[in-house]
Amino acid sequence: MRPASLLAYGLAARALSPLARHVLNSRAARGKEDPARLDERLGRPSRPRPVGALVWLHGASVGESLSLLPVIDGLIARRPGLIVLVTSGTVASAELMAKRLPMGAIHQFAPLDTPGAARRFMAHWRPDLAIFVESELWPTLLATAKAQGARLALISARLSAASVRGWKRLPGAARTVLGGFDLVMAQDEPCAQRLAALGARDDGRLNLKLVGAPLPVDATALDAMQADLAGRPLLLAASTHPGEDQIVLDAFAALSARPDRPLLVIAPRHPVRGGEVVEMARARGFVTSRRSLGEVLNPQVQVLVADTLGELGLWFKLARTALVAGSLADHVGGHNPLEPARLSCPFVTGPFVENWAGVFAAFEAVDAFVTVCGASALSDAFVAALDHPEAGQARAARALALSEVQGGALKTALDRLDALLEARS
Repeated sequence: MRPASLLAYGLAARALSPLARHVLNSRAARGKEDPARLDERLGRPSRPRPVGALVWLHGASVGESLSLLPVIDGLIARRPGLIVLVTSGTVASAELMAKRLPMGAIHQFAPLDTPGAARRFMAHWRPDLAIFVESELWPTLLATAKAQGARLALISARLSAASVRGWKRLPGAARTVLGGFDLVMAQDEPCAQRLAALGARDDGRLNLKLVGAPLPVDATALDAMQADLAGRPLLLAASTHPGEDQIVLDAFAALSARPDRPLLVIAPRHPVRGGEVVEMARARGFVTSRRSLGEVLNPQVQVLVADTLGELGLWFKLARTALVAGSLADHVGGHNPLEPARLSCPFVTGPFVENWAGVFAAFEAVDAFVTVCGASALSDAFVAALDHPEAGQARAARALALSEVQGGALKTALDRLDALLEARS
């Protein structure tokens, strides 16, 4: 029998379902939903289901969705005819997945966790295996998939201390939701212990953030940008959030008059903010170009706002050093330091990296990055990268070596996922 807390959750979701379309329309008006694909959020798919075994993989946003790519590639390599369905919840992740998913894979927006949306979604797609990554635990979707006979896997699992406190207040719900998975692989030992205390099984460790290929770099774009730079050094602020762009611009102010004429590239995490960042830079007197508009990058340009998707690898490849942003603002939790590491790009970070604490701890143990707090320290880090590039390259080499050691855990995970699929066939 389902715990009372989950029954109450389901009743509340059902009662609020009539408001779903209004809420989605409001979010679409603010750029947070794709207005042409709102039906997908209501469990009404926009694509037919192909015939054959289907694996459904879900990642909440950009980082989680990207972390699934090695799993997708591994499963397809083992089962060439496998149908792959990927869901995510943000517009940015949908746009990026459209570029990065292998041919034949299907992307849909994740349905809302309401009984009707879950029922429609499952009735259409009928997954044989559902793979959730990190901390996405939607009770209605999971229960509906389980009732239909799908095997469930939670991989690269993590729960923050705050999430654990919330689940501990509902122990019956935690045991029911987490106990429904047929495979649970936590990111690290502390995460495994927290999950086990809530009723999850323990099938080993896998941190997908430590697995994967380098970000793609378009060779033509790389050659063109190197020609435009004509030897100028490039400094990168990667995946910035509101409140961070100002810090980066203030840090760059003291460098803009250097004789080597460094170019600052700011790549906002959400490209829709490109115009806002351009306005900030121009208000400070910087000659600024906007990548998404194809504006010219000439020798006078001091700041380039890279408000495009799928080009972050290009900027890491070119950068003398990169700020891994999301770490200067205390409400984000940091972003993936393996992205610059895999492209041999020296990097610095702010102090707020709790979402990637384990990865940063491993890098810290080999002195692979620099931590900065505020504009002055970031400016000093930029100057050091320009004046002493050999120190940054030495750190980058240590980071690259560390980023290449996680392959065995992925193979174990693929073996176990393949066994779950075999059990369904």
